[in-house]
Amino acid sequence: MKQLTAYSLLLAVYVLFSSCEKAEGEGGTSTITGKVYIKEYTQSGNLLAEYYAPEERVYIVYGTGNSFDDDTRTSFDGSFKFQYLNKGNYRVFAYSDCDTCQSGTQAVIKDIEITSNNSVAETGDIIVIRK
Repeated sequence: MKQLTAYSLLLAVYVLFSSCEKAEGEGGTSTITGKVYIKEYTQSGNLLAEYYAPEERVYIVYGTGNSFDDDTRTSFDGSFKFQYLNKGNYRVFAYSDCDTCQSGTQAVIKDIEITSNNSVAETGDIIVIRK
């Protein structure tokens, strides 16, 4: 009987600690950062201006989902930050103008993996076209 009780206790401890592994999303200690860079063109296709975009909306998908889980806006210098993330896979994106797309826009996507706690993952520049 004592053997069964000890086994049950060990099983309960294992289940408790193995279920503490958190999936992608909020609740962690890591951060994803980056910048949104705009290339602005005239209707005839000539480059008009290039700059880091203030107040540009950036989205994040936790894991492999198809819809965004959170969004933020860029700061005055085009930078953005998603904080308090768990280890896992993320998809960060912003929308760019697209002449050949039915909706007129397309997502510019950066796939990011956070592999350790207390880390900062960089997307690099997300280059967005405006016409």
